[in-house]
Amino acid sequence: MNLFTRDHQPMTLRPYQRDAVEAVYRHLRAQDDNPCVVIPTAGGKTPCIATICRDAVQLWNGRVLILAHVKELLEQAAEKLLAVAPDLPFGIYSAGLRRRDLGCAVTIAGIQSVYQRACDVDAVDLVIVDEAHLIPPDGEGMYRQFLTEMRTVNPDVRVIGFTATPFRLKSGQICAPDNILNAICYEIGVRELIVQGYLCPLRTKAGTVKPHTDQLHVRAGEYVAGEVEDLMDDEQLVLSACRETVEHTQDRKSVLVFASGIRHGQHIVRTFHERHHVECGFVCGDTLPFERDETLRRFRAGDLKYLCNVNVLTTGFDAPNIDCIALLRPTLSPGLYYQMVGRGFRLHPGKTDCLVLDFGGNVLRHGPVDQLRITDTDAPGNGDAPAKECPQCPALIAAGYANCPECGYAFPDRQRTKHQATASTDGILSDQVTRTEYEVTDVFYAVHVKRNAPPDAPRTMRVDYRIGFNDYVSEWVCFEHDGYPRQKAETWWRARSQEPVPQTAADAVDLAQAGALAPTLAITVLRAAGEQFDRVVGYRLGARPPGLESSEGLPEYAAPVDDSEVPF
Repeated sequence: MNLFTRDHQPMTLRPYQRDAVEAVYRHLRAQDDNPCVVIPTAGGKTPCIATICRDAVQLWNGRVLILAHVKELLEQAAEKLLAVAPDLPFGIYSAGLRRRDLGCAVTIAGIQSVYQRACDVDAVDLVIVDEAHLIPPDGEGMYRQFLTEMRTVNPDVRVIGFTATPFRLKSGQICAPDNILNAICYEIGVRELIVQGYLCPLRTKAGTVKPHTDQLHVRAGEYVAGEVEDLMDDEQLVLSACRETVEHTQDRKSVLVFASGIRHGQHIVRTFHERHHVECGFVCGDTLPFERDETLRRFRAGDLKYLCNVNVLTTGFDAPNIDCIALLRPTLSPGLYYQMVGRGFRLHPGKTDCLVLDFGGNVLRHGPVDQLRITDTDAPGNGDAPAKECPQCPALIAAGYANCPECGYAFPDRQRTKHQATASTDGILSDQVTRTEYEVTDVFYAVHVKRNAPPDAPRTMRVDYRIGFNDYVSEWVCFEHDGYPRQKAETWWRARSQEPVPQTAADAVDLAQAGALAPTLAITVLRAAGEQFDRVVGYRLGARPPGLESSEGLPEYAAPVDDSEVPF
C-alpha cells in the first residue's frame, strides 16, 4: 500500500461511529481524566480515530499521536486518515514500516519503536491508543513508560483509548480511577451491530472429543502454555478435530485454525495433509516475514482454504473472507477468546455467517461472545454456565434458550433461564401452549434478508426484544409483502407511530431508530409444543411519540462540532 496516495473519496461515518466521536468530545470537555471507547472487532474503530485526528488538527490546531503495537494497525490508521482527511499531514514512526517521520501534526507510531523517545516526538495534545486493552495494569511496561515521559513534555496531554474488549487479556477491567484510562465514555455491543447489519453473525458447534482442562495449572490468569499444548496435542483429539473441521467446512471458503503451540500446530497441518489430502498453511512467531506475507496473501485471496496459526493472527489481522474459525486451544482469557472468534465478524460478499468450531470448551467457559463473563481473579468462576451445548446437534448456544435455534431441540424445563414474568400459565398436556408476559429491557431493529433469497425478494424488518440478561425474542414485520402480511404490518405500525406507514423495511428501520415508535414495555410470548420458535402474540406499549416533523426531525449524525470549545 502506498501510504502517500491521496485519491480516496471522503468517508462518511456510520451513526454509532459519529456517536462515539461526540461522546469522546463531551467527556474531554466535562472531565479531567482519560476516556475509552468500546467498539467490537470489525465495527470500525479506525474511522473514529481518524475523525478525532482531523478535528483536533483542523478545528483546534492540536497535535495528535496514535499508538499501536502491530504494523497492520498502523497501516489501517494511515489508510483511514487518507480517507477521512486527505489534506491532513501525518507521519509514521515504525521500525517495521521503515519510517522515522517526526514533526507532523499527526504521528502514527509503533509503541515498540517510540516508547523511549517521548522527547523526540515532542509535545502532543492527544495520545490515542488503539487496542487499549494491552496497556498493563501496573509496572513499567512500554505504554506506561512512554506516557509517563510524555506527561513530562506536556503535563496536560490527554489519552483516549479504543478497544473491542474493555478488559485485559489475562485480568481485570482496563478502566479505573488509578489507571491510565479512567472511564468508558461510549460502548456499543456485538449483538447491536449484528442486528443493524454491520457485523456477520456467528454460529458455534462443539467438538465431539472434549479435553479435560481441570488438571491444568493457572499462572497469571491463564493456563500454563506448555501444559495446554501437551493436553491438546493428543493424537485422538487432533484426529477428531481435523476430521470434524473438514466435515463441517465442505461449503466454507476460508478456515482459520488456532493451535495451542508450534508442535501442536505442525501436528494439525500434517493431519490435514496426510488424512484428508488438503493443504493447510501455517504461521507462527518464528515464520520468516516473506513466507508469512505470502501465506496470508494466498489465504486472503482464497487460494488457501485452511490456515493454522499460533499466537499471531488475533488483533490487527483483517481477512473478511473468513467464514469458519476452529479453536483448538482452551483459554481462560475472555479477551483472547473474543479476539480469536472476532476474526469472523467482518462482512464479505457471499458470506452469510461464520461457523466457530470450539474444541477447547471456550464457549461453555466464557459464554456467548456478546455476553462475556469477566472476573478479576485467576480462577474460573463457580456460577451458572453462561452457555450450554445442545445434545442433539451439538450447537453451543446462550444458556437462556428454551429451544435450540439450530435444530429445534427442546431443553428440559430445569435448563431454562428463569425470567420475572407478570403472568404465566404452563401447559400440562403436550397439545397445550404457554403464554408468558416478559418485561422488555431493550429493542433492536434491522433489515432482514432471507437466506438464499433472490435479490428482488421482499425484505422484512426484524425486531429483537431483550427479555432478560441473555435472552431475546424476535419477530418480523412484512412492509414489502402483499395481502395479509402487509395489512398486519400496517396495523403493527399504526399502533406505535403517528408517521405514515413506510413502504420498505429500510425506511421502517430508519424511522424506528430515529424515535418514531412508541416504546415496547412488555411482550406476551407463546410457546407451543412441536414449534421450533417462540411467537410474540401481545404487547404492552408506551405512548406514541409526536410526529418527527413536529419535533426535531431525523437525527443529524454529522452535526458540526462547536469549535469554540476545544475539548482538550
